[in-house]
Amino acid sequence: MSNKVMIIGTGNVGASIGFSLVSSHNAINELVLIDQDQADAEGEAMDLRDTLAVSPNFMKIHAGTYEKDSKDTDLVIITAGAAQKKGGETRTELLTRNAKIVKEIVENLVKNGFQGIFLMVTNPVDVLSYLVMEYSGFPSHKVIGSGTVLDSARLKYNVANRLGISPKSVHAYQVGEHGDSEFALWSNANIGGQPITDLISASELKNIETDTKNQAYEIINKKGATYYGIGACVTRIVNCIFNDENRVLPVSTYDNFSDCFFGFPTIVGRKGIVRRLDTELTEMEAIRMQSSINVIKRSLREVL
Repeated sequence: MSNKVMIIGTGNVGASIGFSLVSSHNAINELVLIDQDQADAEGEAMDLRDTLAVSPNFMKIHAGTYEKDSKDTDLVIITAGAAQKKGGETRTELLTRNAKIVKEIVENLVKNGFQGIFLMVTNPVDVLSYLVMEYSGFPSHKVIGSGTVLDSARLKYNVANRLGISPKSVHAYQVGEHGDSEFALWSNANIGGQPITDLISASELKNIETDTKNQAYEIINKKGATYYGIGACVTRIVNCIFNDENRVLPVSTYDNFSDCFFGFPTIVGRKGIVRRLDTELTEMEAIRMQSSINVIKRSLREVL
């Protein structure tokens, strides 16, 4: 790998990912920005370059094109798409508007020789990750969705805030659809090996899970969009890939049995997806997982 990253879409999310990547310790050598508004991509590249003198690492940053930059890019991060509307528009309602955009992006990349890893961020991320695999013809281990990484980060913070500890000490995952049917795997959640279910009542856990699921809507209603959290989470995924960390993250990956993508604890490394974990679920969790999968598959049927 030459450790070249391309971000497609330089709106709030793409720009926040770019800033997070430039500001963190990582192995990236080159960062390319592409947007339908070329001037915006150039402006973001200039703005990001201004941070290099005080950033922890150095990389080449520039606006690019599919024709010049696709072939030697190792990782493409797709953030382009229609913005989620205020007033409670669900992620699945974004599907029709975003599927066409993603198809055009993938076709441009493949046509110009891209052979790296796809990291899908645009919502609804589980459905669009599947479409990327379909449109590109790439093997499933080279297509990753940001999944429920951000949702799990929110869950950890909310649990930590309730217990007065660091979120980094909370081991818990929000899984399934990155959307309304997601849920917390409380049966496997722990702090220092102690089950969270021993520390927090069932009613409080339900409230924490609901608050976590609704947090994105609350942020959107207050400020119009979410982008700092996903910027940090995508940076975590990127570092796992380039550092070959084999770290477990609840990214969205392809499941052969259900024939769809959804967020679940998965080992991520240099080649993309190493493998999804066989995390044991309770009977109720298995029912909720199947329900979430059904939601994703219903959305898929709208565009396949």
